[in-house]
Amino acid sequence: MILKDILSISGEAGLFKFLAQGKNAIIVEHLETKKRSSAFSSAKVSSLEEISIFTTGEDAPISKVFDLIFEKENGGPAIDYKSDPEKLKSWFGEVLPEYDKERVYVSDIKKLVHWYNILHSLNMLVKEEPEKKEETEKEETEKKEETAEPKASEEKAPAPRKATSSKKKSAAVEKKPAGKKKSEKSKTE
Repeated sequence: MILKDILSISGEAGLFKFLAQGKNAIIVEHLETKKRSSAFSSAKVSSLEEISIFTTGEDAPISKVFDLIFEKENGGPAIDYKSDPEKLKSWFGEVLPEYDKERVYVSDIKKLVHWYNILHSLNMLVKEEPEKKEETEKEETEKKEETAEPKASEEKAPAPRKATSSKKKSAAVEKKPAGKKKSEKSKTE
């Protein structure tokens, strides 16, 4: 799923879609209400792609956690984010058993579940990983082909002349005609 353009803005409810970069702010659109607004540089704006969940091992990117929730719920919506805190903790423990229980707070789980349900209701939880792998493989082979072709053509092309010697010759050639013109003028006068 593409989470790069999906933003969370501190102090604002819900998620936003990045639209454009302004001079002093970014233009965003609320995903649910479709209202456009500006997020100024004083607001803390985070892309969902940059957010991860603390685990006992490596931190889990939020896209991976969304995939795990999607699998657990069989493509359906997640638990209500307003549920009992103990119920939320046990549910999240089933989704991501290795999450760090000391550093991941109930408020974090609530946000995560709320964001998942927003994206689910808008059908934005489409997996695109297999396509990305194929696209990156195609791009890599194209880059290899492009870089291989110019090298072959560069080897066939003759070596360029030295610029310093040609400049001296052209400067000498320019001086001679100028001298002839002066002498021709003096002859006619």
